[in-house]
Amino acid sequence: MSALAYTTPEVCHVSLTKPTKSKITRRSQGPKTSSAVNPKGKPRLNKPGKFTSKKPKPRPENPIIVLFNKPFDVLCQFTDEQGRQTLKDFIPIQDVYAAGRLDRDSEGLLLLTNDGQLQSRITEPKKKTDKTYWVQVEGIPSDEAIQALRDGVSLKDGPTLPAKVERIAEPDLWPRNPPVRERKQIPTSWLAITICEGRNRQVRRMTAHVGYPTLRLIRYEIGQWSLDGIANGEYKVLPQS
Repeated sequence: MSALAYTTPEVCHVSLTKPTKSKITRRSQGPKTSSAVNPKGKPRLNKPGKFTSKKPKPRPENPIIVLFNKPFDVLCQFTDEQGRQTLKDFIPIQDVYAAGRLDRDSEGLLLLTNDGQLQSRITEPKKKTDKTYWVQVEGIPSDEAIQALRDGVSLKDGPTLPAKVERIAEPDLWPRNPPVRERKQIPTSWLAITICEGRNRQVRRMTAHVGYPTLRLIRYEIGQWSLDGIANGEYKVLPQS
């Protein structure tokens, strides 16, 4: 690690005579370096407020993970000025925060924790945490559409990474309230889609891009954690060492 560079203190000479209009010049002190020290002794860049390093957040004394099976039409936040259902209506645990989000019209696994390091690890794009979704789509996707999803499709915000996509039988699920609006003349089918990205409404946009709009979306798995054994609207607490 390179040593921090310090500049030589500038010495000002005070004259008792009337100052002239000539400019005061100072002795050259060599080229400036990009490192400096702020009043608190932390390294920083030339731009004010931009520090070169951050200390990791300390882990709480009692870290926990909360696995919540989020119902349809529930916001992934604890407060809402419009009086809509939020996490507070289901989870009476303080100081836990969602690691990633789940759209209001999506259902399934939401992971909350009081461990900031774990939260960052799960949501950090570079970590590529897998997330598996059960997706009901309108129509029966062709082999070409399935392969396109596997290879990655080009959305407005750029191409998606390759995904794992499989046809699955309809899962044994809780009824959705309100029910999914299905068109009688068009069949529906289910896919299991695993991605490692977290773009806004990504899975819905992916299936729509290949011609099969998503009707119902349920997140089944995040990394090593799944919905198994958790009823809709219920949660499970996992103490961490």
